[in-house]
Amino acid sequence: MAERIIGIIAGQGVYPETFARAARASEPGVKLVAAAFTDETAESFSDEVDEMAWFRVGQVGKVIKYFKKMGVTEAVMIGQIAPSNLFNLRPDMRAVVMIARLKERNAETLFGGIADELQKDGITVLPATTFLEDLLPAAGRVGGPALKRRDEEDAEYGFGIAKASSKLDIGQSVVVRRGTVLAVEAFEGTNNCIRRGGELGRGKHVTLAKVSKPNQDFRFDVPVIGPQTIQVCADAGVSTIVVEAGRTLLLEKDEILRLCDTLKVSLHALNSDEL
Repeated sequence: MAERIIGIIAGQGVYPETFARAARASEPGVKLVAAAFTDETAESFSDEVDEMAWFRVGQVGKVIKYFKKMGVTEAVMIGQIAPSNLFNLRPDMRAVVMIARLKERNAETLFGGIADELQKDGITVLPATTFLEDLLPAAGRVGGPALKRRDEEDAEYGFGIAKASSKLDIGQSVVVRRGTVLAVEAFEGTNNCIRRGGELGRGKHVTLAKVSKPNQDFRFDVPVIGPQTIQVCADAGVSTIVVEAGRTLLLEKDEILRLCDTLKVSLHALNSDEL
């Protein structure tokens, strides 16, 4: 049986490490080859993989050439890339040609273009949730205090608003309080949206809703909640978090659950087809 070789296009944070460890646990014989990025990927990530080489953001052709040299037939794209790097690319020739074909130039279209380039060279792009299914919550209470009926209503309301906002490609998170929208995520990111909404809500009965987009490409774009999200919510006075069941990744799940209990933040998951 041929050796399975998976390429990892690795961005920031613990996501790449989480994937690598889950892959080893699921398939002990798998070979992991990483493409790391200067000022993005943690240097310590090299300890989690069999091979790792460094690139600048935008060197699409060089990454693909490296993967093919290493025998990679499947790849995942995981971990964030700083928006400032995405808008200050120094692309190689293959990336220049790819970008010229894009009608819009944002994180989604750029990553989608990279995924398409990999596919052209016979490298299958796996969902970014591969090996991580245990970190996708089922519907219902996930952690922290159980929701009261009024909080459930706000959770459902915020969830619906977030779905509408994400459909317009504005943002995937909103902060609400008792049927009023306090903040909608845009370019500033989830944490700043949380802080703004918490301040406007004065730290009482405030809910964060985070969802996936209608046509989310799970090859490279997965909604994520981590321990920092719980801490930022607690600091901002956001007492409830609602996420989309089966479509939101809980990174460092044990720590998330511990913080929810300690900081009294309710974490709840909803199915979009039930609303």
